[in-house]
Amino acid sequence: MIHLLPIWGSAALFLVVVMSAAWVVQRRTLQGAWADVFWSLGLGVAGMGVSLAPVDGATVSPRQWLAATLIALWGARVGLHIAARAGREREDARYARLRHEWGQDFQARMFGFLMLQAGAAALLALSILVGARNPTAGLSFQDGLATAIFLSALVGETIADRQLVAFKAEPANRGRVCDTGLWAWSRHPNYFFEWLAWCAWPVFAIDFSGGWPWGSLALSGPVYIYWLLTRVSGVPLLEDHMRRSRPAAFAAYASRTSSFFPRPPRC
Repeated sequence: MIHLLPIWGSAALFLVVVMSAAWVVQRRTLQGAWADVFWSLGLGVAGMGVSLAPVDGATVSPRQWLAATLIALWGARVGLHIAARAGREREDARYARLRHEWGQDFQARMFGFLMLQAGAAALLALSILVGARNPTAGLSFQDGLATAIFLSALVGETIADRQLVAFKAEPANRGRVCDTGLWAWSRHPNYFFEWLAWCAWPVFAIDFSGGWPWGSLALSGPVYIYWLLTRVSGVPLLEDHMRRSRPAAFAAYASRTSSFFPRPPRC
């Protein structure tokens, strides 16, 4: 694992540069959501790098190619989706709230916030690295299971995002809360599937025979993203905005719909 640390360190430095560029763009556009675009695309590129970067002339394994392909698909899908939304909508409610709360200190504090996001992305890149670099020969059932989990999450998140876009496009839904499709089963199905995608990396990484003890480090990815989405920057900020902007509609929705993990809605 020691010989892989320079690759991880290079990815972390790359992510700092990416998020510094994100700070410049959001400052010029006054649209904080561009930070999420840079974060997603940057992590996708960093994930490809930690998967494929050569080490001592070794041949790139099928698992490395598979990991690089999957994280590239993830980065492109999430990044392009958020870019399309940032280009057509007002500033994301989370960043608008921070802009209001931080006032004149917004830009300075935003830079620090984006550096924290660079660190978060570097931690997630570690899960990709130890998953892609699992030295077990060939591809196994475990790799197939990990791929199925990842692709299922990618499809689920795509469906959830499209359902929300379609709901918002209907003028009759102005002031309402999306409660159809996957959004009837979870108040944040997009976040749930985002977390599920990161659950694939421990399945890639952990070698139950003990041949790759570093594989357990991949558990940090789903643990961290769950904490981030449900306790820090995802669910809390968005739901606080919804409670303030449409209190009655959101209270009714929350009373019958799971916060995160999908389940049938309460009657």
